[in-house]
Amino acid sequence: MGHCTPSAPPQERPGVADPHAGHAMTAAPAPPVAPPPPEAFQGPEHAADVIWGEAAVRPSREFLLEKEHGGMAAYKVFIDRAEARLRDGRDGYLLDAQAWYGSDIDKLWLKTEIEGDWSEKLEHAEVQALWSHAIGPWFDLQAGARFDPQPGPNRTHLVLGAQDLAPYWWEVEGAVFLSNKGELTARAEAEYDLRITQKLILQPRAEVELSAQDIEELGIGAGLSEGSLGLRLRHQISPLVAPYIGIEYERAFGDTGDFRRAEGEKRGGFNLLAGVRLWF
Repeated sequence: MGHCTPSAPPQERPGVADPHAGHAMTAAPAPPVAPPPPEAFQGPEHAADVIWGEAAVRPSREFLLEKEHGGMAAYKVFIDRAEARLRDGRDGYLLDAQAWYGSDIDKLWLKTEIEGDWSEKLEHAEVQALWSHAIGPWFDLQAGARFDPQPGPNRTHLVLGAQDLAPYWWEVEGAVFLSNKGELTARAEAEYDLRITQKLILQPRAEVELSAQDIEELGIGAGLSEGSLGLRLRHQISPLVAPYIGIEYERAFGDTGDFRRAEGEKRGGFNLLAGVRLWF
């Protein structure tokens, strides 16, 4: 109109792209982020202490920590596997159960595993009592004792192990056992819940057992002694009850397999599984 300088075309304005060129608008540089000022690290750890006094506030702070922020005691009883195992000529059963009591940091764990044939004697039984201490958000270190109350030769063990929620939500558990006879063995397990739907879950599971020496009395050979790999498909009726079916292949290796053959047993084979998972 003669009273102002004509504005530059849009493509000439700084920071504005040509609307006909198909390019995105140029982003402005982010402002620098300065560190906290030194004053932020001065003064009392708890601001309420300045007004009410540390002695008056301490009981409320301790109650908050112990009763509402993870310090309270809780418990859980969990039957991971209660199943019938159908196999060629040797149908059996397995019970794998755990229970714990304690806080987020320290817990008392009780674990048991029982396995046998329906028509024969108990094959294996063990009970563990462990103290568990969290050394990270996902990692618990465990130590305690294990007793095998099975028929025939039995053992008492010292236990050192770990229980972990590994990346990609793999549940991993491992332990080393030192028996009262000086025998050193180990076990490692891993399982993963693959959700097909909210209630239908496919769980791959693997387990291996190792021994530092031959234990002929128990039919265990040195090295990799046993291993299993299975799939279980469960229907979660509720978080507390979940029946399942599955298949598992198990095998004894090395001298352990030879000990089984000497007893007239197979080194390994497939099991068809039907069971239930319970949580109390």
